[in-house]
Amino acid sequence: MSHHRSSCLASAPLLLLILSFLLSSFLDTAAGQIGVCYGRIGNNLPRSEDVVAFYGQRHIKLMRLYNPDQEVLTALKGSNIELLLDVPNSDIQRIASNQSEADTWVSNNVRNYANSVKFRYISVDNEVQPSDPEGIFLLAAMQNIELAVSDLGIKVSTAIDTRGLSGYPPSSGSFTPNFRVFIAPVIDFLVSKKSPLLVNIDTYFSYVKNMRDISLEYALLTPNNTVVNDGLNIYRNFFVALLDTLYAALEELSGGAVKIVVSETGWPTAGGTAASVYNARTYVNNLIQIVKTGSPKRPERATETYLLLDFDIKLVNNCSHTSGSRLDNRR
Repeated sequence: MSHHRSSCLASAPLLLLILSFLLSSFLDTAAGQIGVCYGRIGNNLPRSEDVVAFYGQRHIKLMRLYNPDQEVLTALKGSNIELLLDVPNSDIQRIASNQSEADTWVSNNVRNYANSVKFRYISVDNEVQPSDPEGIFLLAAMQNIELAVSDLGIKVSTAIDTRGLSGYPPSSGSFTPNFRVFIAPVIDFLVSKKSPLLVNIDTYFSYVKNMRDISLEYALLTPNNTVVNDGLNIYRNFFVALLDTLYAALEELSGGAVKIVVSETGWPTAGGTAASVYNARTYVNNLIQIVKTGSPKRPERATETYLLLDFDIKLVNNCSHTSGSRLDNRR
């Protein structure tokens, strides 16, 4: 969503201490393919070398980086952490315009590090909407980046949010008409390349905007009584319900074979309704267990998931924006 930060940006005191508290249950992250998002906006941030070492000590093997920060890429050398790297929205039009621009971007930000950094995915753009100026360039940029990395074994995708999603219960999931027209050719591209769709799933703002119908326990993924019965499928938490709503929407566009990777999810530690370290830890603990076993529509498939934590998830003082404020300390 829109990255409205400025005066809303929170500082990040005692970052690694809070992170350690939030990550205390990361004993076996491999089964659920849990990774972390590494944002770089904030005050008093720890050094990249320290952050990479900290994650390595906790056996975290996956990381998302929202732009090709050379300091972080250098710190990742030899770390064995696999990287989901974003192409920033501001680069999309230029990369879409010419294959040589895509080749140059990949040369500078991927090939220069590929011998010692493990690149897993490249996300072209983040949460682009049909009405955004760069929206018309998305598919061409994806195609050009894919060609530029075709010999490196890196999957190319894009990260969407759930604003273009509709339907209840989950089996009735579909994309809204405008978003369907926009995303359908992207889904065709992903199918042809056997690439996943990256999705940022946010239960927090859905909860604070609709506390009448969404309970805190449901949003925090805390086990409780059945909340949604959908044929033979039962949903006791909001995350899995959203995940299967997305799978239903993909199936409607002949994209049932596309795997969903949750490229961003989390809960704020401060700054708004129900935002606390305790709730953030509750969300993380519940999520780790949930993603190991997939969803009712994809029970055989663990859900690769990237968590926003600590300095990446300070709520921007509940700042609202026309497109929807987020837990937005990401870049």
